[in-house]
Order: sequence, then structure tokens, then C-alpha cells
Amino acid sequence: QLQLVESGGGLVQPGGSLRLSCAASGFTLDYYAIGWFRQAPGKEREGVSCISSSDGSTYYADSVKGRFTISRDNAKNTVYLQMNNLKPEDTAVYYCNARTTLSTFWGQGAQVTVSS
Repeated sequence: QLQLVESGGGLVQPGGSLRLSCAASGFTLDYYAIGWFRQAPGKEREGVSCISSSDGSTYYADSVKGRFTISRDNAKNTVYLQMNNLKPEDTAVYYCNARTTLSTFWGQGAQVTVSS
């Protein structure tokens, strides 16, 4: 079965950190660009960060720049999103997406809640 599985979400206090993982099964991520998206209650899904399949170039939304870091470990077939200095406005369900020009996959989502 071809799927992406996110893990690492949870409840954290403001200023804390979490690392999300996105593991692929049934296919290799080597040739896929990977993006992290999030959707907060009542809001549209928004792009957070992405990493290319070719040269590893990265993109970050202004709201997370300097706090989040995306990385990929092709040997483990996994992509990570390290989230530091979390804020209450980062609370959302986080989704990973793997895409090429021919196919795209979405994970099931991981809840991240930032609250004191």
C-alpha cells in the first residue's frame, strides 16, 4: 500500500519544540518534492514549508521562517519538520505531501497543539 504516515504531533507549551516525521511506505521519496501544510480550525489549508527532490532547496512561509526546519533522510525514506519556539498560532493539523508531475500523496495529518 502506498502511503505517507505522519507522527510526532502532540501538545506543547508556547516556546517549546516538536519534530514531525513523514514516512513513506510502498514507494521511495527520492524523486518527490515534499511539502508540509497545516490547517487550523475554521481556516484554509496553508503551505508551511517544502523541500525539493533535486538539490534540497527549501522554502518556508514567513510565519515560520527562522523557527521551523525541513529536512529529508532518503536512506530512511522520511522527511522531518523541526518546529522550535512554537506559538499558539501554530496550532493546527499538519499534513505532509509528496508530489511529482505524475503523482501526489497526502498523509493523514498530525495534530499539533500549542497551549499553556
